[in-house]
Amino acid sequence: MAEETNDDENVEMHLHSTGALLRQAREQKNLSLEEIAKKTRIPQRHLASIESGDFEALPGRTYAIGFAKSFARTVGLSDASIGSQLRDEMEEQGLGTYQPEMSEYDPANPSSIPPRYLAWAAAGIGALVLVGYLVWRTLVLNPDQPTQTGDGESATEMATASENTNPQNIENSGSTPSSDGTVVLTATQNVWLKIYDAEGKRLFENEMAAGDTFTVPADADNPQILTGRPDALTVTIDGQVVPQLGTAERTIKDVGVSAAALLARGEASDPAADITAD
Repeated sequence: MAEETNDDENVEMHLHSTGALLRQAREQKNLSLEEIAKKTRIPQRHLASIESGDFEALPGRTYAIGFAKSFARTVGLSDASIGSQLRDEMEEQGLGTYQPEMSEYDPANPSSIPPRYLAWAAAGIGALVLVGYLVWRTLVLNPDQPTQTGDGESATEMATASENTNPQNIENSGSTPSSDGTVVLTATQNVWLKIYDAEGKRLFENEMAAGDTFTVPADADNPQILTGRPDALTVTIDGQVVPQLGTAERTIKDVGVSAAALLARGEASDPAADITAD
């Protein structure tokens, strides 16, 4: 009898879209999308996109499946069944390769994401350790050379130098990058992105690990980007850092990443004008 019950549930689920099932379960529990967003820590607009079946508004296939599974657990549905059904729906809509899927990945699980203050604390400790090592090395290997002038000027200079190793703190040398310059995207954290041209032809689509780089083809026709984590990318033109493409809270789509487009964004009064609105 248990097997027959499970089969009936699976048949019933596939009679409706994933979004309809989730919405029905949510309404039966008298929960609003805002309440689901608070419980799962998933942006409310992404939950609404899942319910309406607007998967292209989500930052990739992996995110869509992970969000839907967290949604399902919150409203009492089987996350495995919802994940499988959503995967089939995306395949039917031609979104099967929208983003390479990673097994056992749940982007809605906050425990898998280290708090930002820990990252800043680790960076600060690393800078202090580096300064301490440099001072120790100077004292041991070059005891005749003074390590300080005045009130610790040399140590301050070394600390400043260590901070400048972060690409986000590099300032322009003063010269303006060329509109025909070489654009390089560097990941500072794990981040999925898609680069495509004016006709929608895919130039790059993958998840980049911290430190990975991608050089935008110089001959690409109006190259653009889609990503859910624009804050995890450092963008340079001929080695000079330009303003970030967006913030962690907002997915960007159809944002130009040619040198000319990036320079135009930098000159605009509202640097977030090209970011997709909620």
